[in-house]
Amino acid sequence: MQLVELLNRIPVLESHGKNDREVSALVFDSRKVSDDSLYVAVKGTIADGHSFIASSIEKGAKTIICEELPENLDENITYIKVKDSSKTLGQLASNFYGNPSEKLKLIGVTGTNGKTSVSTLLFDVFKNLGYNSALLSTVEIRVGDEIIPATHTTPDVITINQILAKAVEEGCEFAFMEVSSHGISQNRTEGLHFKIAGFTNLTHDHLDYHKTFDEYLKTKKRFFDELNENAIAVTNIDDKNGNVMLQNTKAKKKSYALKTIADYHGRTLEVDFNGMLLNFNGKEFWTTLTGKFNVYNLLLVFGIASELGFQQDEILQAISVLKRVSGRFETFKSDGGIFFIVDYAHTPDALENVLDSINDIRTKNERLITVFGCGGDRDHSKRPEMGNIATKKSTLAIITSDNPRTEDPAVIIKEIEAGVEPQNFSKYTSIPDRKEAIKMAIKFAEPKDIILVAGKGHENYQEINGVKHHFDDKEVINELWKLMSK
Repeated sequence: MQLVELLNRIPVLESHGKNDREVSALVFDSRKVSDDSLYVAVKGTIADGHSFIASSIEKGAKTIICEELPENLDENITYIKVKDSSKTLGQLASNFYGNPSEKLKLIGVTGTNGKTSVSTLLFDVFKNLGYNSALLSTVEIRVGDEIIPATHTTPDVITINQILAKAVEEGCEFAFMEVSSHGISQNRTEGLHFKIAGFTNLTHDHLDYHKTFDEYLKTKKRFFDELNENAIAVTNIDDKNGNVMLQNTKAKKKSYALKTIADYHGRTLEVDFNGMLLNFNGKEFWTTLTGKFNVYNLLLVFGIASELGFQQDEILQAISVLKRVSGRFETFKSDGGIFFIVDYAHTPDALENVLDSINDIRTKNERLITVFGCGGDRDHSKRPEMGNIATKKSTLAIITSDNPRTEDPAVIIKEIEAGVEPQNFSKYTSIPDRKEAIKMAIKFAEPKDIILVAGKGHENYQEINGVKHHFDDKEVINELWKLMSK
């Protein structure tokens, strides 16, 4: 692509060298530079890309985008100074791939809990409606039936545009994208044109990264602030932050709720472990998904699909045949009558929602055993809170390891235990080895009891001291149950 085309809509502060260059690749990682690349020097949290300008030129970069020009300029290189390299990268990536987000109906879903579920459910609903779509989520990235491995909640902005361009090429009309606070903060959504933005909820999470809840809230809000007047914002107004997201947006404002009057209103008529009978905007339907949090997820799916112009009856028909998202309230029953639930819940609010959903359904004749932990090198303040919730709402809580990363699992467990109230001391035990903790839960359980294994959900690994070891909660449960039932 010609450099002049690539710079379309990009505010340039200063330019040195010729602009009639052909750009072969767009890179911000100096290790990926090849001949005739355009290298963008981005100031990251760990390293400053400006330090690698010289090495990028040595590897073949002919154009440099930067916030600070090097002292000595090479006359054979084009240097372009901009105010913010990170934001500029987004627009460059969009231009380089032909602005694919403008050729698709791109839907972004953000919030603390439910992002993956809603994005995946939307993809599945539109598949049921007969549409070829793309999905960018934590669990997987898909273009139609092709699965592309996912490495981050939100991939880097070059990869996003690459995937969206592929979606356009494959004839997709819609793309559903999980938008994380990290992705927003690091400008990974810059230059993208969203048709609809959905908000699930905002609760305690990622304070290891954002430092304060206010900063976390403002980051999420920025996603809505940057929508244009042709976009639509659909937010959960049962969450106190739902209306905050809408305060400065230029987008058309729509709401959904279970507790208050909203554009899209839902009610639960019946619920059990096999599914729910729901009423959305006066229309009844059955779903195999269960739990209050899934009512909110489905209501947002319903609202977004409605805003995209589909008839509500056909949307509900497509919703009624949906299957559960991998690792999200995934249920199965053993031959011995023990009921297992595997869920990704790894925040206080998510864990409480799952436990409340189980307690709403169970008759109280069954015991509820919860196996959970907290990830290492992450927000410490949520650990005691989760200890309190799990012990308060379970018959027995078994505190164990999640992904300890570089932390000592025993230290993490101590911090979780600190939140347990005295009256619940007899309701928990701690076993650092996750497999042994699940084994203990199965040993303790009797027919009809419920075992919740929370925190990892779809993940098939456990990260210990920088190494990912294969570990899948569902596999471990099946393996242990077969061994122990012989």
